[in-house]
Amino acid sequence: MRALVTGGSRGIGAALVAEGRARGHDVTGTARDGAMGLDVTDAAAQARLAAATGPLDLLVCNAGIYVDREADIRTITPEQLADSFAVNVTGVVLTVQAQLPNLSRGGRIAVISSQMGSSEKRGAAGLAYRASKAAAINLALNLAEALRPEGIAVGVYHPGWVRTDMGGGSAAISPEDAARGLWDRFETLTLETTGRFETWDGRAHPI
Repeated sequence: MRALVTGGSRGIGAALVAEGRARGHDVTGTARDGAMGLDVTDAAAQARLAAATGPLDLLVCNAGIYVDREADIRTITPEQLADSFAVNVTGVVLTVQAQLPNLSRGGRIAVISSQMGSSEKRGAAGLAYRASKAAAINLALNLAEALRPEGIAVGVYHPGWVRTDMGGGSAAISPEDAARGLWDRFETLTLETTGRFETWDGRAHPI
């Protein structure tokens, strides 16, 4: 399987690249800088990368930010809201839009969201992150319907509470564990399972 993973230079993204390669897949990861540099909010950069990418079997929209961890309704800023939606939502749209010509019938798109976007996981802080991840879930589910006639399956996933810079050192699972579970999901994603929000270990997650 030939795959592209956005945000593939660290954390869950780096683990996804390593796990995919360990399984024998041809996996490329992007980063904000370097040879495979990509700012997911930059449509021109997305177009340049897509032109150089070639045919894909799997597109993993993993790049994301969490900039308002300590903010609540009294302290959240317009910049935090704008940046969160630009990366976590618009970034997914631009990535799919650019790479769609590289995906043929039988292709797969995986959107890495979070359980913090679920209406059953409400909280007082991280409002921009929560709202943007809820939007990413909704976007992926609608993409599944939009792309079903083209034979492209779309899944959206909660990667678990992962020990990364974003998840913190006390998180429940390692990036490697998350990556193994997520790759199990990617490899079994088909039109029969398209349009589902699942956890890294294959459980259905409430929206």
